[in-house]
Amino acid sequence: MIAPSDLEHCRAVIRTGSLSFHAASKLLPAKVRDPALALYAFCRLADDEVDEGQQKGRAVLDLQARLDAAYAGTPRNAPEDRAFAAIIEEFDMPRALPEALLEGLAWDAVERRYQSLSDVRAYSARVASAVGAMMCVLMRVRDADALARACDLGVAMQLTNIARDVGEDARARRIYLPLNWLSEAGISVDDFFTSPEASAPVKRFTRRLLAEANRLYIRSEAGISSLPPSARTGIFAARYIYAGIGGAVARNGFDSVNHRGRTSKGQKLALVGKSALRAGATLCLPQSPVIFAKPLPEVQFLVDAAAQGSRPAMNTRAAALLDLLAEIKARESSHEIAAQ
Repeated sequence: MIAPSDLEHCRAVIRTGSLSFHAASKLLPAKVRDPALALYAFCRLADDEVDEGQQKGRAVLDLQARLDAAYAGTPRNAPEDRAFAAIIEEFDMPRALPEALLEGLAWDAVERRYQSLSDVRAYSARVASAVGAMMCVLMRVRDADALARACDLGVAMQLTNIARDVGEDARARRIYLPLNWLSEAGISVDDFFTSPEASAPVKRFTRRLLAEANRLYIRSEAGISSLPPSARTGIFAARYIYAGIGGAVARNGFDSVNHRGRTSKGQKLALVGKSALRAGATLCLPQSPVIFAKPLPEVQFLVDAAAQGSRPAMNTRAAALLDLLAEIKARESSHEIAAQ
């Protein structure tokens, strides 16, 4: 059980740091909303430390230590960590799910770049779909088909974030666009970092990301009828509010270098109303056959990890994560020696 003071701290973190999720979370029943806020606060803290900190590698190693402590039942003395440890115990959270998030953040720390759209989806699976799978666990939904659709939603959300932040990322010398797209258009990554421009090819890249996101948003809807009825409006709201960000990017002419796509409070309220109608419809309409669509190959390991009764073979993935963490640790050690 999450301590009330820890839960209130997590609420405050999300209230100020994740407006879209905070808006959608109000529509979740308390038994889902409270652990979800705690989960997002822990994930948000980890993401911010890697994304904004000066020592990204050290932040990843610190997160690994925090996960080890939480799963050992001895969490660090911080509200987010204590709350996350309570979630692990109450919901039997598969460790592979937060470790997938850790791996995605480690990729950020080593500034990994992605050659293809499939590679971008693999990154999105780790930093977003892993959270979607953990949300299913909080709702006590461990059906493989429902998990696959939740992972679709996570990838769609992350692709939307990437499309929205093309300029912001470039100015921070980060790139999440598929490198083969840039190569085919004759665009040098270094030149784009030096002078980001919303050229016709860059706008086309943004449009392609959003088209893929929209395809996955539509697929994800089929899984919402597998969730508890009281949670469906909130998940539809998350789906529509994030898709609304993509719509704002489209209204800006797919120029996310000079503009940042945003949705207004009024638009969010309208989308919440639409979500309530869609959630109500799930109570009387037959389940869509799309629910049985195969998982994206890039998210299959998450579905296997979380599905009820599954026995995923994680040895190869675990070894890859350990190798990556060892690489980061070696880098950090060399930096410390050089600084002496």
